[in-house]
Amino acid sequence: QVQLVESGGGLVQPGGSLRVSCEASGSIDSIYAMGWYRQPPGKQRELVAAITGGGSTNYADSVKGRFTISRDNAKNTVYLQMDSLKPEDTAVYYCKADIRDLWVGVRRDYWGQGTQVTVSS
Repeated sequence: QVQLVESGGGLVQPGGSLRVSCEASGSIDSIYAMGWYRQPPGKQRELVAAITGGGSTNYADSVKGRFTISRDNAKNTVYLQMDSLKPEDTAVYYCKADIRDLWVGVRRDYWGQGTQVTVSS
C-alpha cells in the first residue's frame, strides 16, 4: 500500500516563510512527477507547483518567485518552500505523486491528506 503524508503546515505572519513536506511510503516501485496543490476556503483546488523525476519544475503565476518546489528521491519526499507569504496563500495544501506500485504494478496518482497553511497577522 502506498500513502503520502504531509507535514510542516501552520500559522505564519505575512512576509514570513514556511516549508511543507510530503513523504511517500509503502510498496513503491517508481515515483514520477510530484506536485503541490492548494484549496483556499470555498474555492477550487489549484495546481501550485510541479516537479518531474528529472527535476524540471513549473509554478502557478501567483507563486512564481516566492515558492520553490524540490524533491529528495532517496527519501521519496517532495518539499515546497514558501517565502514572502501573503494572506491569499492561506489554504489546505495537498501533495500529489504519480507512483507505480511495486506489487500491484499499477501506476496512478496518489494524494496526501492535506496540511493547513494560514497566513495572518
